[in-house]
Amino acid sequence: MLGFLDTMCDIHVSFFQWMTWGFIAMVVYFGIAYVVLSHMFPADVDRIEGADIFIKTKRDELGSWTRAQKNTLLAFIVAVTLWVLPGFMSIAFGSTDPTLKMYNRLFPEAIAAMAGALLLFLLPVNFKERQFTLKWSEAMQGIEWGTLILFGGGLAMGGMMYKTGLSQWVGDLIVSSMGGAPSEIAMVAIFSVMALLLSELTSHTAATNMIGPLAITAAISAGISPVPVSVGIALSASLGFMLPVSTPPNAIVYASGYIPITKMIKTGVYIDFIGIACVTIPLAIYFVNWITGM
Repeated sequence: MLGFLDTMCDIHVSFFQWMTWGFIAMVVYFGIAYVVLSHMFPADVDRIEGADIFIKTKRDELGSWTRAQKNTLLAFIVAVTLWVLPGFMSIAFGSTDPTLKMYNRLFPEAIAAMAGALLLFLLPVNFKERQFTLKWSEAMQGIEWGTLILFGGGLAMGGMMYKTGLSQWVGDLIVSSMGGAPSEIAMVAIFSVMALLLSELTSHTAATNMIGPLAITAAISAGISPVPVSVGIALSASLGFMLPVSTPPNAIVYASGYIPITKMIKTGVYIDFIGIACVTIPLAIYFVNWITGM
């Protein structure tokens, strides 16, 4: 959704701001899941005997940190620091600060990601033998090309839908079918539900790639900022707790054999509906106040 906003609307949302919205949603979703699961499936025992010893044994088997692991942690910290530093600078000095503008120009978010990745090729494990944290052959083996093609294909499809006018036409149909310009809450709710339903039947990324361009264009046609709709779609597509196909974590839990699909669907319905309500109403109200205050 960040890519769609950038390519289709020339609207740049910082990593720190997007992370803030995602962190709040994560806390809320975790609370919802905990309350629902603990109420529907209370624990049979208060304590598992031998669990502490088992965990300690597994941790001891890992041994101490290797040089490569320390280098990886350092590269990760560098990347995250470069991502979130502009947000803290904006809070401390204001969004119009010259230093912040220069930093954003010299270290955009793409550079931060590249810096973290390149450090893995530069930080040595054994400099005498010219051994570094990551080899090019190792990096190529772990690339999920299908995911990259899915991301890139989605951005390309969204851009073509926007340039050819297809998304504009579909957006106008959606707006006209709703009897004119809908409210902000209605737009966020409609596309959030669409993203949720689609994410239950396919992957979250595929659902976002299909719904995103249409939602952004429909919001623009209705005279509404596309940012709240985009955030709503991203957060709603991340729900998808009903079926194993929605996301790999669901599939992993279902494959364990301990969770029948009937229980997954029954529990997921509650979490999805409560999650959609928590996404749409507060999100729309927040962005209405945010936009009117700009």
